[in-house]
Amino acid sequence: MPLPSLIRRALPAACVSLLLVTASPTAAAAATAWSPAYELDDACVTLQAFHGSSSLGYLKRAGLGYGFTGNRSAAEPFRFDATALGRYTVRDSTSAFAYQSVIGFVLAGSRYGGRADWTVGSADSRYRLVSTATGQQLGSFLGSVGAGSATLAAGPADGCSAVRDIETAVTGTAAPGVDADGRLVGWIDAHAHPTSAAAFGGELRCGEVVAPGGVEVALGGCPSHGAFGVGAFFEAFVGGTDPFNAAPDGWPSFGGWPQRDTLLHEQAYFRSIERAWRSGERVLNALLVANRVICGLYPLRSTPCDETAQIRIQVEYLRSIQDYVDAQSGGPGRGWFRLAATPAEVRQIAAQGKLAVTIGVESSELFGCREVRGVPQCTTADIDAGLEELRAVGVSGLYPVHKFDNAFGGTRFDSGLNAAAVNIGNLISTGHWWTATSCTGPADNTQPLVSDDIARLLSLGGLNLPAGTIAPVYPSGPICNTRGLTPLGTYLINRMMDLGMVIHIDHMGIRTATDVLDLAERAGYPAVVSVHSWSDQTVVNRILGLGGFAAGYAGPVPGFVGEWRANRALANGDRIDGYGVGSDVNGLGQQAAPRPDAGANPLRYPFTAPNGTTVARHVMGGRTFDLNTDGVAQYGLYADWVTDMIQQAGSDAPLLRRDLMNGAEAYTAMWERAGTVRSPG
Repeated sequence: MPLPSLIRRALPAACVSLLLVTASPTAAAAATAWSPAYELDDACVTLQAFHGSSSLGYLKRAGLGYGFTGNRSAAEPFRFDATALGRYTVRDSTSAFAYQSVIGFVLAGSRYGGRADWTVGSADSRYRLVSTATGQQLGSFLGSVGAGSATLAAGPADGCSAVRDIETAVTGTAAPGVDADGRLVGWIDAHAHPTSAAAFGGELRCGEVVAPGGVEVALGGCPSHGAFGVGAFFEAFVGGTDPFNAAPDGWPSFGGWPQRDTLLHEQAYFRSIERAWRSGERVLNALLVANRVICGLYPLRSTPCDETAQIRIQVEYLRSIQDYVDAQSGGPGRGWFRLAATPAEVRQIAAQGKLAVTIGVESSELFGCREVRGVPQCTTADIDAGLEELRAVGVSGLYPVHKFDNAFGGTRFDSGLNAAAVNIGNLISTGHWWTATSCTGPADNTQPLVSDDIARLLSLGGLNLPAGTIAPVYPSGPICNTRGLTPLGTYLINRMMDLGMVIHIDHMGIRTATDVLDLAERAGYPAVVSVHSWSDQTVVNRILGLGGFAAGYAGPVPGFVGEWRANRALANGDRIDGYGVGSDVNGLGQQAAPRPDAGANPLRYPFTAPNGTTVARHVMGGRTFDLNTDGVAQYGLYADWVTDMIQQAGSDAPLLRRDLMNGAEAYTAMWERAGTVRSPG
């Protein structure tokens, strides 16, 4: 999979403006003030070409390309489909793409490519089409349609090809996004990774949330992830899939993916996110994710492995998603996917009935702050500069610690075979294995006493480990990471509190988490969260006592409901006035399996979502998804999963529904309160 196509093909606004001005060969045309045309998405039109005031005729299909005719009834109907703001594909009635060829003619192509992308300007009821790739304006070339200087008039037409896409299967009128008191009404996914296609070097995952060529490109499949491909073998390692029978095909058959356990394939196409939003999701917390070690282990990459560079690329990718949805909705600001940098913006977006997308960062070497054999690789100046940069692009929350120990503190251990793999990553990142000691009370995950799993992984080779590396042996029983919050970690937490940022405490070892909670309690700081079941319940209880926020990992329905009940039973559980979902979609974590009793007690379609809309089975190309058999194979099925979860909660269903539909409000109100508190310094 190449670097996400919206970034790869995007031209800076200044370049687009330059094309619109310089592509014209005449001074009169150059003087025309052409504005980007936003209104053409999904338009079915005929196109009449003009040279000045003289008509060249209507565009028609002719041989391998297009010609002109004076007869409007013989004109070809063209379908416009937005690829970005002010840019489109133009398809004829046979679904062929009009593209600017290298020999000057505009020809008909069977697949989307850069030369089939047109930057469209409008002025005085006319349009001009400029090849985004070449800068050549559409016009007359040797008597046929090709590079030239024509302006175009569009007229309504019939007989256009349909735009190939995915419907949400959600109908009816949704309840308002805010109630009469201005409180948000809807659920929150507090932990999702919609930008993962641009992470880990840009090649690890197959598929994209959006792409200029539409669903055929975004979900078109990747040969490298087919049987015996490098992607298939890597996915087998991280997800337990079969590398010898991996199906590379995506749209339209989706023979092998998405599945709930195909962890390196796109699971959150934008129409899937739209389905969840139309069914009651109000806030999506998009976590930009980076891991230098994973990036370095995968043999294919098109972007740097440096984690700061990965985050910057994902910021642009997230903006490109918003721009694409805007382009598909009629222009800037008109889309339903809206980035929000402040609580006030979340409320404004919700009042418009749209999806508020907040931004966070989940990175193991945040700001380059590794520690190598105990020595920090950054300074307080690096932290200040990093926070300033992230705040400028709208980031509102951070994971100070992720999978590895770093210069801020110690990590919470993974368990089982996954722990063995992540511990090797810790060795690569820091130069040492995790270090642990026996402890009482809250603990981190236990590790194998005899590390056969690590020995087996080390035998694979190619990891560039230090000579003489010896697999670690840990105490049996409860253990804790020996590392707590460092002086640099204390500095970071205090700065985050100064800035009113959300502190994600998941993935911190118990000693580090305890130190962070001590700081927050002394400051009276509420914006501390655990949002995908990666913290001990004693930590969650203290978070609730601060007025913080909790969400459960969106695994099997019985497990989610059970964890919610357990959190409500905590000493501070009565402080829960809203609860969240943490999907971890695209985050190398399996999605929810079907309920064990789904065959005898299925979710019945169509169903009524918590916001009052009617939801049918989700169809993608030739495949129909059903929660009862597929589980959460892709993000659109969270509409189904949330409804099913509430229905399965028995007598607790009304309370669970209330907590979930108050989730977006509770998170936003917590964030607002954080803005009124300053750290003790």
